[in-house]
Amino acid sequence: MATGYSKSPLELLNSSHQSKVLKAAIFSRFVLLILSILWRTLLAPYDTSAPLNLTCLHNPSPPLPSPLLPSLGSAIEKVVVWDSVYFVRIAQCGYEYEQFYAFLPLLPACMFVFSQTVFAPLVPLIGYRAVLALSGYVVCNVAFIFTAIYFYRLSVIILKDPTAALQASVLFCFNPASIFYSSIYSESLYALFSVGGCYYLVSRANNIAVLWLALSGFARSNGVLNAGYFGFQAMHQAYDAFYLKKRAFLALWILISGALRCICIFVPFITFQAYGYYNMCLGRSSDEMRPWCKARIPLLYNYIQSHYWGVGFLRYFKFKQLPNFLLASPILSLAVCSIIYYVKSRPEIVRSLGFQASVEEKSSMAVIFSSQKPQRSNDTQFSEKYSSRKQENHNLKSRKKISQGKDLAEGRTVHGSLEKLGYTSAFVLPFILQVGFMAATAFFVMHVQVATRFLSASPSLYWFASLIMTSHKKWGYMIWVYCFAYILLGSLLFSNFYPFT
Repeated sequence: MATGYSKSPLELLNSSHQSKVLKAAIFSRFVLLILSILWRTLLAPYDTSAPLNLTCLHNPSPPLPSPLLPSLGSAIEKVVVWDSVYFVRIAQCGYEYEQFYAFLPLLPACMFVFSQTVFAPLVPLIGYRAVLALSGYVVCNVAFIFTAIYFYRLSVIILKDPTAALQASVLFCFNPASIFYSSIYSESLYALFSVGGCYYLVSRANNIAVLWLALSGFARSNGVLNAGYFGFQAMHQAYDAFYLKKRAFLALWILISGALRCICIFVPFITFQAYGYYNMCLGRSSDEMRPWCKARIPLLYNYIQSHYWGVGFLRYFKFKQLPNFLLASPILSLAVCSIIYYVKSRPEIVRSLGFQASVEEKSSMAVIFSSQKPQRSNDTQFSEKYSSRKQENHNLKSRKKISQGKDLAEGRTVHGSLEKLGYTSAFVLPFILQVGFMAATAFFVMHVQVATRFLSASPSLYWFASLIMTSHKKWGYMIWVYCFAYILLGSLLFSNFYPFT
C-alpha cells in the first residue's frame, strides 16, 4: 500500500499557488471591467432601454429626491443589460410578473441586503437603482474571486497535483463565460456554492456541504443536480458498510442519511416553486388561473421556460439557429472530448460507477467521502483495512491491466498512485456524470448558445483542459485562444446589449 495516502488533503495545498489563483481571479475581473467600459464607450448599445426605471407594480415607494451625482448613477444603470435587468427589478420590486419566477431569488436577495446596509449611504449620491446595480456587481465579482480559491482547493484534493490544480484554476479565472461572472448574473453565486459545497464534501464537512449545495439551488435551477454528489457518496459508503464491514443496519442508515441530504438540496428550489404557486394560483378562480396552476404537478419553472423562452426537447433544432450551435460548439466539444477521454481511459470505472476502482482508489475514496472529520490517523487505519491478501491480488491485476495499454496516452506509468491518475481517477467520475447530463440537456433541450455559461462552472472541463495543455501544447494554445476570444467577443457584445449566449 502506498504510504502517500496518509497525507491530509490540506497538506497538498500550496500557499503560493493559492496566492497566484487569487491574483489571477482579481486581475481577470479588472480586465473584464476595463473591456466592458472600453466597448461601451466606443460603441453605441443596441438597446438603450436599460436605464428605464418604472414604478413598482406592488407597494410603490415614494419618489426619492434627485441624486447628487446623477451622471455617475446613470452610467452604472446603463450597463444593466439582458438578465441583469430582471435581477435589479426583482431586488427593487419583487416578483411582479409570472416570467420573473425564472430567476431564482438568491442574487436579488443579496443585492437588496447590500443596498440596505453596506451601500445604503450611496443612495443619496447615485440613486437607489444604481445602488442595487452596484451591489449586484460587487456580490458577483467577490463571489467569483472566492470561487476561484475553492476551485483550486477542490482541484488539489481531487487531482492530487497542485500544479495541475493551479493550471486548471487559472484557466477557470479566464473561462469563456467570464463576462457573466463579472455581470449581475447568477453564475458567480451558483459557482461559489456549487464548487465550495463540493470542496466541503470531499473535506468531510458534510453539514456545511449540504448547506452550500442547497444554496446553489437557490441561485440557479441546475443546483438541484448537486444532490448527485451525496448520492454518489451514500452509494459507496453503503457498499463499504454492507459488503466489506457486513453491517446491514449501518448501510441502511447511510442510505437514509444520504437521501435526507439530497432532499435538503432540493428544498430551496421546491420552496421557491411553492412560493410562486402561492402568489400566482391561490385565491383565484378557475378561469383566472394560469394553465400550469391546473397541472397535476404545478411546476412554474418548467412552464415559464417553455412558454416564454421556447425551451423544450429538440425545439431549438432549426436551420436559423445554426449560428447559435456554432457559438456553443467549442464548449460542447470540450465537454464531449473530456467524457470520451475519461471513458476510454477508465471504462471499468464508468461501467461499475466506481466500484471496480483499484484498492488505493477505494480506500482513499472511502476516506474522502467519509462522514467523519479528517484525522491523520484515520487514513492509516483505513489503509490497514484494505491490506488483505485477496485485495492485494486485485490491486496487482489492476496494475497489470493498466500497464498493458489502458493507461494515459502520454506514457505515464501507474504504480497504484492516485497522484499519477489525476484526471482519470475515480474521484472525477461524479463530475463526469454531471457534466455529461448538463451537456446533453444544453444541446437537446435548452437554447444551445447558453451552453457556454451553463457548463462554465463544471470543474471537470478545466481539469481535462489542464491535462491537454500539458500533453498537447498546440491544443493547449487553442484552448487559451478560445477563452480569450470569447472574453473579447463576450465583453463587446454583451455590454452593448447585443446577443452573445
